[in-house]
Amino acid sequence: MSETVTTYNPATGDKLDHYHLLSEDDAKAAVDRAHEAYLTWRTTSFDLRAKLLNSLADLMESRSDDLVNLMTKEMGKIASQGEQEVALCAEICRYTAEHGEEFLEDEHRVFEGGRAVITYQPIGVILGIQPWNFPLYQVIRYSVSNIMAGNTTVLKHARNVFGMAVAIQQLYEDAGFPKNVYQSLLIDGKTANALINHDNVRGVTFTGSDEIGKQVAKEAASLSKKTVMELGSNDAFLVLEDADIDHAVKMCIQGRVINNGETCVAAKRFVVVDSVYDEFREKFVAQCKKLKMGDPAKEDTDLGPMARKDLRDDLHDQVMESVKAGATLTLGGEMPDSEGYFYPITILEDVEPGMPAYDDELFGPVASLIRVRDDKQAMRVANDSRYGLGGGIFSQDTDKALKLAKDEFDTGMVNINGYNLAKPNLPFGGVKDSGYGREHGGFGIREFVNIKSIMVAE
Repeated sequence: MSETVTTYNPATGDKLDHYHLLSEDDAKAAVDRAHEAYLTWRTTSFDLRAKLLNSLADLMESRSDDLVNLMTKEMGKIASQGEQEVALCAEICRYTAEHGEEFLEDEHRVFEGGRAVITYQPIGVILGIQPWNFPLYQVIRYSVSNIMAGNTTVLKHARNVFGMAVAIQQLYEDAGFPKNVYQSLLIDGKTANALINHDNVRGVTFTGSDEIGKQVAKEAASLSKKTVMELGSNDAFLVLEDADIDHAVKMCIQGRVINNGETCVAAKRFVVVDSVYDEFREKFVAQCKKLKMGDPAKEDTDLGPMARKDLRDDLHDQVMESVKAGATLTLGGEMPDSEGYFYPITILEDVEPGMPAYDDELFGPVASLIRVRDDKQAMRVANDSRYGLGGGIFSQDTDKALKLAKDEFDTGMVNINGYNLAKPNLPFGGVKDSGYGREHGGFGIREFVNIKSIMVAE
C-alpha cells in the first residue's frame, strides 16, 4: 500500500487533505508516457504551442480566486500576494508565447568553404524538483519555457503543496495541452532521485536548499545530464550614506517580509553605512513594529504563518544561535503562544561572521542589521557570502550604484533603490552556492535545448 501524505493549514495546524504517493514503478511509467508525448509534441508548431500557453494564462486568471485560496491554505501565503503570483504566472505564459519562437530561431553563419545553420532543438523529458514557497510560480516558470521549446516535463512538488501540484496538472489539461506533455507526480525525494537516473529524463531543474541541490546536481552530473540550480541566498541590501532613508526603510521591509519572509531572493542582510545607521535602524524598527501578523486571508494582514512547524523551529534555532554568538535581539525572537506556525518579525543587530544570521539563509521574517564604515566596506560585506543570488543598493547617485552593481556585486541580480521579484523579460538566477543557469528573459528557454550546428560545404 502506498504512503499517504497529509497537508496542513499552517495558520491553524488543521489537516487539509491527504494524497497517495506514487510507487517508483508508477513514477517511471509516467516518465515513459512523457517521453511518448514528447515524440509528438516536439513536432508541433510554435503557433500551436503559443495558442495553448495563452489559453493557460486565461485559465489561471479565471481560476485566480481558487488558486489563491489554495496557496493561502496550504502554505500561508498572504492572499494579495497570491493574486500577484497568479498574475505573474499568466504574464510569463503570454511573454513566452509571444517571444518563444524568436528566442529559438535558427541562426545563419558562414565559414571558409561553406555556411552553417545553428538550430535549437528540444531534447526530451525535463524533471522539475520544486519547493513550496511560490507553489504556482516555481512550476510555471520552468515548465512553460520547456514546453514552448518542444520538451515535455514532469514535476516533483513539495509534499505540503500537493494540492497545488494536482491543480497545475488540471490547468494544463483543461487549457488543451495533449495528455502527458505536463505531469505532476506525487512522489518523495527518493523516487525523484531514481527518476534522475531514468534514461528518458534528459535534464533536471531544481529549486531549493544548496545542500540538497548539490546532491541532485552531483547525481545528474554523474550521468552527464544538464541541470539548472536555484539554491537560495542571504541577499545583502546596502544602504549608502546618500540614500533616501525613508524610501530605503520601506523597500527593505517589503523585501524582508514578502511571502512571510520565505523567499530565496528576499532582502536578508541589511548593510548600512555608519553615518546613516542610527537613523535607518530607528525607522526600520519603528515600521516593523507596525506590521500586523495574523490570518493570511485577511486584507489587513502583513505577515502570515510560516509554511511548516519544522521550518519555524529551525528559524528560531538560527536566531537563538546567533544571539548566543553575540548578536543583539532588538525585536521579536519569541515563539508565539498561539495556534499555527507563526513567527514574529525579528531584528538582529551586531551580526558578525560565524553567526547563522550572517553566514546562512534565514528563511523567514528575520532581518540582520550590519553596521559598516563606508561604501567600500559595505560592498565587501555584501560579497562576504557563499551565496550570490540577488542584492540591492540604496543611493541617490544612481550612476555610482549602477557601477557598483555591475563591477562589484557578485550576484546574479541587483536591485537599485527598490525591491523587485522575478520579471518575465529578465534573467533570474545566481552564482556561487546560489547555483547556476537562468530562468526567464529568453535565457531559460535555451537551458534545455540541443544547440546544434549544421555545416554545409559550398
